[in-house]
Amino acid sequence: MLGHPVDIVSAGAGAPAPAADPVVTGYTAVLAEVLAVDTVDPDAHVFDDLGADSMVMARFCARVRKRTDLPAVSIKDVYAHPTLRALAGALAPAPAPAPADPVASGLAEVLAEVLQVDSVDPDAHVFDDLGADSMVMARFCARVRKRTDLPAVSIKDVYAHPTLRALAGALAPAPAPAPAANPVQGELAAVLADVLQVESVDPDAHVFDDLGADSMVMARFCARVRKRTDLPAVSIKDVYAHPTLRGLAAAVAEPVPAVAEPVPAVAEPAGAAPAPASEAPARTVRRATGVEYVLCGVMQALVFLAYSCVSTLVAIRGFVWVSEGGSLLQDYLRAVVFGSATTVALCVFPIVAKWVLIGRWEPQQIPVWSLAYVRFWVVKTLIRSNPLVLLTGGRSHTSSSSPLHVLYLRALGAKIGRGVAIYSRNVPVCTDLLTVGDGTVIRKESFFNCYRAHDGVIQTGPVTLGAHVFVGEATVLDIGTAMGDGAQLGHSSALHPGQSVPAGEHWHGSPAQPTTADYRGVEEVDLGTTRRFVYGLTQVVTTLLVTVPLGVGAFAFLSIVFPWLADLLDPGEAAYGQWSFYENALVTSATVFFGFFLVGLLVQVTVPRVLNLFLEPDRVYPLYGFHYSVHRGIARLTNSRFFAFFFGDCSYIVHYLRALGYDLSQVQQTGSNFGSLITHETPFMAKVGRGTMIACGLSLVNAEFSSSSFRLARTEIGAHNFLGNNVVVPSQGRTGENCLLATKVQVPVDGEVRHDVGLLGSPSFEIPRTVARDARLGEVTPEEVQRLLPVKNRHNLVSMALYLLVRWFYVFLFTVLTAATLELYSTYGGSVVALFNAVLLVVGISYWVLVERSVAWMKALRPDGISIYDRAFWRHERFWKVPAVRYVHVLNGTPFKNLLWRGLGVRIGKRVFDDGAAVIEKSFVTIGDECTLNARTMLQSHSQEDGGFKSDRITVGARCTLGVGAYVHYGTTIGDGAVLATDTFLMKGEQLPPGEHWAGNPAVEQPPFAALLPTPTPAPVPRPRDAAPTEPPSLSVEELMALFQEDGAPGPSSPTVPLPRRSGRHRATQRHLAGSR
Repeated sequence: MLGHPVDIVSAGAGAPAPAADPVVTGYTAVLAEVLAVDTVDPDAHVFDDLGADSMVMARFCARVRKRTDLPAVSIKDVYAHPTLRALAGALAPAPAPAPADPVASGLAEVLAEVLQVDSVDPDAHVFDDLGADSMVMARFCARVRKRTDLPAVSIKDVYAHPTLRALAGALAPAPAPAPAANPVQGELAAVLADVLQVESVDPDAHVFDDLGADSMVMARFCARVRKRTDLPAVSIKDVYAHPTLRGLAAAVAEPVPAVAEPVPAVAEPAGAAPAPASEAPARTVRRATGVEYVLCGVMQALVFLAYSCVSTLVAIRGFVWVSEGGSLLQDYLRAVVFGSATTVALCVFPIVAKWVLIGRWEPQQIPVWSLAYVRFWVVKTLIRSNPLVLLTGGRSHTSSSSPLHVLYLRALGAKIGRGVAIYSRNVPVCTDLLTVGDGTVIRKESFFNCYRAHDGVIQTGPVTLGAHVFVGEATVLDIGTAMGDGAQLGHSSALHPGQSVPAGEHWHGSPAQPTTADYRGVEEVDLGTTRRFVYGLTQVVTTLLVTVPLGVGAFAFLSIVFPWLADLLDPGEAAYGQWSFYENALVTSATVFFGFFLVGLLVQVTVPRVLNLFLEPDRVYPLYGFHYSVHRGIARLTNSRFFAFFFGDCSYIVHYLRALGYDLSQVQQTGSNFGSLITHETPFMAKVGRGTMIACGLSLVNAEFSSSSFRLARTEIGAHNFLGNNVVVPSQGRTGENCLLATKVQVPVDGEVRHDVGLLGSPSFEIPRTVARDARLGEVTPEEVQRLLPVKNRHNLVSMALYLLVRWFYVFLFTVLTAATLELYSTYGGSVVALFNAVLLVVGISYWVLVERSVAWMKALRPDGISIYDRAFWRHERFWKVPAVRYVHVLNGTPFKNLLWRGLGVRIGKRVFDDGAAVIEKSFVTIGDECTLNARTMLQSHSQEDGGFKSDRITVGARCTLGVGAYVHYGTTIGDGAVLATDTFLMKGEQLPPGEHWAGNPAVEQPPFAALLPTPTPAPVPRPRDAAPTEPPSLSVEELMALFQEDGAPGPSSPTVPLPRRSGRHRATQRHLAGSR
């Protein structure tokens, strides 16, 4: 068309003249008669062009009212439309209405109810025109799901079709040959109108742009639709995909029965076997009684006290022996001997305990709080607290691989090939069920535990990775998953039980699905066994000859600097009854704490800059050499959680990050530019644009790793972005300026550069950058910012001072208890050591509970949102900063964790199993009886977007299961017995009906995947302790995998499973998802 512009003109030249308008003709005749002229121009201004006045036009109106063939005219109409053509257009009878769309009408009705207005325009953009936000649209979705006459709507559908008419069209069933009303669309519109608290909504209106809904409103809409048995269920993902009710109704409506859709073939991975013809019967697991629950806690406490007592007693006696050396050289040699012996013992003991208490792990179910569970807990705790874990990377949350880590897993029974690099510090527990092929790389923050907690039991199962597999950052490999040779799993993704990635394919998302994106960022290099051996040997020698002796000699150094500590070991009058004892403890603790603070800060901003001189960007280096050690040093020195929390959520974080090496260009200070948890591979390859705001949990992947090499690569975040919680930003990220990256979003690494949009989900899809309601929360003039920012800074300075004060006082308490133990040791011996460990644990936890309860009143419950420049938000920031957060994980998997949650304000039921969940705003959360919470489960009762902050309550019903890495946002309700699958993101405002299984990011209703059945391996020769197992009975692989299908849905006969096919209520949504692949 660009080559033939003349065609456009000629095409219109011969067009016939429009037909005459009888209303215009009638008005023209009447006015000509009043003016006593032959004719008047219908486009002439009756006052300016024709010279009429109000008296003339009053006579004109009177004569028109006498004409029965013309619509009546008032003088007000004339002034509003001063030409006859405009007047006729305004007053002409409306054309015959099109057949009513019940889905669009129903959605409009729901949305009007949610918005508390009489009606909404179905063609209005729910965000831009109606001013709704994600919270409003989540309520809208929830209400629609309650309407049986409307199709269920998800927040994703709303974003995809942001007018109600378009949403109804997307969700409505395919039209029948004869024109007829769409009941699904009408009911969806009714539900949405109910959610929006309006009389009706336009089914063709964009729910976000026209109706002003947001994800919260649409989540409520989806919840209400799901409660309607006469409507297909709608997920938030469906709403984003079809943001008008018409489109939503068409997408989710039940299709006409036809020939069954073919199931796409998926290549079987090596080692897979066909499924059996019949399913194994499901096993009923008896839930623990209150007595068993208490008994389990007592046994765990005794195990802890015994282990800590022995280790502390050995440490004290070892220090006494080392200090009797007589000379510096003898002290060093004794420290080497004692430190080496204890380190080797501590490293070997967990391995021996695993083989003695467990033997070989097999697929099985272990009821929580049972005797078998106590054995499981003991082995898991010992394996993950092994000094080898600290030696090979510790808990630094940076990419740190070591051949020693692979050897450790092999010693525990894992089948790991040659040349494997594991950067994740999340140590698998059921190691006999882990198989990793040659040359595979597993990036940091990945979970492959080979077990999960589900509905009151621990389920163990295999994780199988072929050769040269790539597993990206922040991924979860659930039990019963497999990846073929050369397969890739992108970052922020998850494989659910039963999923298998065929050889050579690339998958991403949660749950994962095929993609063409390539996540490998650096090529392999030749890396011999000698280099790996020398690097591992160097780590061992450095630890035994340098690190351990320094640790042993640390107390000797302190006793020299503070002589009163050495005096405590001498018999004499009890010093703890004198004021000088506490004065000395006060001075010692303050000197040590604030000395480490100043020295640590100085080292962070100087030493890494010197080390960075030895590294070049984009150059490929082999692993386990000098450059790799330098990079590890930079990463560990600059990733300090202590300083990140200290400077985070205030204006001073930008100065701290700049001092580390970040490129922040020209900072637009907001007072909340960065949250309190930021990780990176190197600060010298990180760039953040002007005006960008980032919440907690940012991970900058600015170094690429393979199984044999690494490369530094710059990672950039554009200007005026907003990043939600737990966002992984890879160096290949394709996002530009003015983007909203939602919580747990998967940042795309292929395609065009995104800008001026929002991204949600994994895999990600586009949503509006912001909505009117959220934008209004952050509407603060530059003058107000300049006035309020200094006030906020002063408030933050007080919070920072409290942060240091409460931590120093904890060190003071520790110093007092330690000094008292040293003094009493000479009199009471080992018994005081056991008492010390118990008292230290109780006092430490009680102290942090009191600290958090003292600032708990500062939390702001603001479902409708407030500005970040509101004092209520500043107080909420203080609540985040002052208390400690990580100590709660000491009690993971024990009944004491529930006591701790109650002490912190969580409304928690009986016998809840918590394997590592985190709760941010404790008093905003309610958890029902016998729930199961997995590792890295997050319940977050707040959200921040640009300059706005919102918070609301979270309710989890009884006997619910939240999978590994599941993320629950604010304003949500999970019904009794519901399940959130692995790595699921339940968006704000969602409501899960009881007993349903939801999965995905964002979460949608979805039955579990069919079981993946690996080839059974021959059972090992039974040993005496394995000859007659009593509790729990081992399950065959087939029986275990049948248990993964919690809803009883039969799986296909093939062991390899394509992407999930939903029930009839979801087939339209499934077709949309398949098309997006």
